Amino acid sequence: RKSNFSLPVNNIMNSIAERYVKLVLRIGVYDTDYVDAYYGPNEWKPAGDDSLKKEKFPSQRFDDEVIQLLRLLHSMDTLQLGAIEKLRHASMSKQLIAVKAKIFLLSGGMLSFDEESQQMYDAVAPAYSEDHYRRLLENLGLLLPGTGSVSERLESYKRSFVIPKEKLDAVFKAAIAEGRRRTLQHISLPSNENFIVEYVNDKPWSGYNWYKGDSYSVIQVNTDLPIFIDRAVDLACHEGYPGHHVYNLLMEKTLVRERGWMEFSVYPLFSPQSLIAEGSANFGIEVALPGEERVHFERDVLFPLAGHDRKKAEEYYRIQALKAKLDFAGNEAARNYLDGKWRRDDAVQWLVTYALFAPERAEQRLRFIERYRSYVINYNLGQDIVRLFIERRGGTPNNSELRWKIFEELLSDPHTPSGLQ
Repeated sequence: RKSNFSLPVNNIMNSIAERYVKLVLRIGVYDTDYVDAYYGPNEWKPAGDDSLKKEKFPSQRFDDEVIQLLRLLHSMDTLQLGAIEKLRHASMSKQLIAVKAKIFLLSGGMLSFDEESQQMYDAVAPAYSEDHYRRLLENLGLLLPGTGSVSERLESYKRSFVIPKEKLDAVFKAAIAEGRRRTLQHISLPSNENFIVEYVNDKPWSGYNWYKGDSYSVIQVNTDLPIFIDRAVDLACHEGYPGHHVYNLLMEKTLVRERGWMEFSVYPLFSPQSLIAEGSANFGIEVALPGEERVHFERDVLFPLAGHDRKKAEEYYRIQALKAKLDFAGNEAARNYLDGKWRRDDAVQWLVTYALFAPERAEQRLRFIERYRSYVINYNLGQDIVRLFIERRGGTPNNSELRWKIFEELLSDPHTPSGLQ
């Protein structure tokens, strides 16, 4: 793609980018979850982190800086910009709006769940009635054996599909190897790209990719609770290939190294970038292993590795497909709990009843909601937004090559969630 980005405008954007990165890193001193990854110049990192933590959060100074950057950004003549540079300009605007919202929240401000997600992630998740989820539960209940609530019956059914701890590493590595093999058939990755897998405890999430820069990731899998067989592919593709690991290395390769757009050397977790990152990581599971291909791979490879009856694979995934329709139920728990409409026990009970979490998993999920708040929309709404963006352009399940091509372009360009819709 050719660029008509003039030198003066380029200089302005690069100046904004540097100030933005330094501001995000300074905010990260006060919230250790904020900076998910950074691989820019060491000299841009704030000096004396420990002493800064002792200071009162300088909300006014940080807010003034964001306002200055937004004014400078919006004063630019965007008619001078080429298509890819317009994406960059829009991305910077949305990222700065999210920074402003984060400063507001860290200074003690309050936003509703939907206001927060709009400002932080450039999107608002739809709300569904309890009747909507009740009807979905009834359909799922028809497939499940036993008596009791749908949640209890599902938990009982899935117990025979837990991956034994001593086999977890073999199963997970087989899943990630398959995701990587399939990704490499369609996306050219740097020759030095690599990762390690660690198994951890006492986390509010089930898996995490810590991207370290230079095409290297640390993928952590939380073993606090039993891990079911379907989570091997989910985590392997979501955290690894073609998910977070591939997303981060393509952003580094195409935007930071090749274009010199340094704003992408920092990844603030609470930003529109996360909706695309989580949405593409979730959609990437079905890009890499669509439909029956996933079922066949798990039946023939992962089920035997885990010691499960491979004859039950098709039934298991029919049930999983119906359960997936309930994914947005978690958003309702987060929205009502964080908006103060529900007590903690109410939110846990909703997660058990309609999101079909076992009680201990519902507690873990609520800890995630308490820590990451409206971030939860990035998984399900993000996946829907990414899927629609790719399929509207012809990347449908029956056009695998085009689907992969658009998927790679999405991961390599500075899109915004509202720009995808």
